[in-house]
Amino acid sequence: METRVCLECGSKVRGRTDKKFCNDQCRNAYHNRLKNDKAFAVKKINHILRRNRQIMLHLIPEEKGKTTLLRDKLIAEGFNFNYHTHIYTTKKGHSYIFCYEYGYLPLENDLIMLVKREEDGGRKQQEAVAESSGSKLVVSSNGRK
Repeated sequence: METRVCLECGSKVRGRTDKKFCNDQCRNAYHNRLKNDKAFAVKKINHILRRNRQIMLHLIPEEKGKTTLLRDKLIAEGFNFNYHTHIYTTKKGHSYIFCYEYGYLPLENDLIMLVKREEDGGRKQQEAVAESSGSKLVVSSNGRK
C-alpha cells in the first residue's frame, strides 16, 4: 500500500484514498498560503499605483488642477512610470497616462504635465485640464468624447 503524506506538513495521511491533508488545519493553511502567494503580486501593483496617485495628488496645486515639472522631480519622489491604470489619447494625438483620476503628459525636454480629471455633475464625465492653453479635455466614462 502506498504511503500518502500531507501536502502541508508532510505527516502521514490516514483515511480515504483521495485525502490530501492530515487535518482541517493543514488543509486551510495550505489553501490560505496559495491564495496569499497569488494575491501578493496584485497587492504589490496596487501599492505602486496608490503611491503614484499620492505623488501626483501632492504635486498638483488644488486650485489649478495641473502643473508642469521636470521628470526628475517625479523620480525623486518615488514615482514609477512603469505602472498606470489607463491611457487617454486626444484627437491631436497626445497620450495622457493616468493613475486613477490623476495623469501626466510627457512633454519636450524631460518636462511632465500633471493633470487631474474631475467628474462633471454626476454625468460620469472625466475632465482633465490639458493643453497649456487651458483648454479642457473631456472624456466620458465609456471612453467616448
